[in-house]
Amino acid sequence: MSVEIDAGAPPAVAVIIPYYQRQEGILRKAVASALAQRGDHRLTIIVVDDASPVPARAELAELLAQEPERIVVVERPNAGPAAARNTGLRALPAGTDFVAFLDSDDEWIPEHLERALAALGQGNDFYFSDHYQLNQTVSAFRRAGRIDPAQHPALAGADQLHAYSGDMFDQILSGNIIGTSTVVYRHAPLSTLRFREEFVYAGEDYLFWLELSQRTSRIAFSARCECAYGAGVNIFSGSGWGSKTSLLRLHHEMKFQRALSRLFDLSAPQRRANLASVRRLRRSFVADLLHRVLHRQEVSPSLLGRHCRVDPQTFIYALPLAVDIALRRERGKSA
Repeated sequence: MSVEIDAGAPPAVAVIIPYYQRQEGILRKAVASALAQRGDHRLTIIVVDDASPVPARAELAELLAQEPERIVVVERPNAGPAAARNTGLRALPAGTDFVAFLDSDDEWIPEHLERALAALGQGNDFYFSDHYQLNQTVSAFRRAGRIDPAQHPALAGADQLHAYSGDMFDQILSGNIIGTSTVVYRHAPLSTLRFREEFVYAGEDYLFWLELSQRTSRIAFSARCECAYGAGVNIFSGSGWGSKTSLLRLHHEMKFQRALSRLFDLSAPQRRANLASVRRLRRSFVADLLHRVLHRQEVSPSLLGRHCRVDPQTFIYALPLAVDIALRRERGKSA
């Protein structure tokens, strides 16, 4: 592969890993996959311990002893992945050329950074790749069917590298294809970008990509799977309808959707799609809430208050639906 960046020195790459896990051994695998990266680059791994129940320093004791100059651990009070990644961005070493993200339960293939730098070295600012989502053997690109690599110009330097051709902002809104743990970007032109920390559990990564896509159109990607997602702490895992965390998930999805029209100048079709998503989430939130009430399951008053501030129309919508469900139940009893 050819990486055309600076003939004087290998590029400096900083890998930011937000960390909060309850099981030992997960972080070590992620960090080991970063240390195993091939190619000519200077690597710094910044692990941000977000008050993890399994402390990062204990988890990485052996690797820290072996690689004291390449692994940095930063501890902070728990505030979620957005705040942890921002802490990592503030801790970047001087002279960092590229920033990469890796979640603490995911693992890279050894060629990931080498391929990313080959693509970014051809004038691109942002890179992502195909990947395997949790417990999947079919790649994310193929499962979603939202990107056809053949429709995007091939890049030199390695197989299955492409220049993204299209409107990435609209692509993210209509069907995001970017996996956070596959992202590598050029730091200098995007150095002021930060994650929105008020989005604790959902949407903070999408908002980051949306802002990034407004700043640069020089985007490259790999159609090769370069990362495998693992099973760690994740509120969305097992949060299907009626589960313990489903209402919380729906709340955060609504918060993200309601923010889009406030933060970005959406086109008419994008506004219509956004409104459709908001309406769908209202129905799902109300249905989930009523299911809990009818089955005497716990409902957090605090969560309801937060949701009312985000989308008060949800509770206006809830009244006729609740009446309809009650009438159906009464008709069922009298039948």
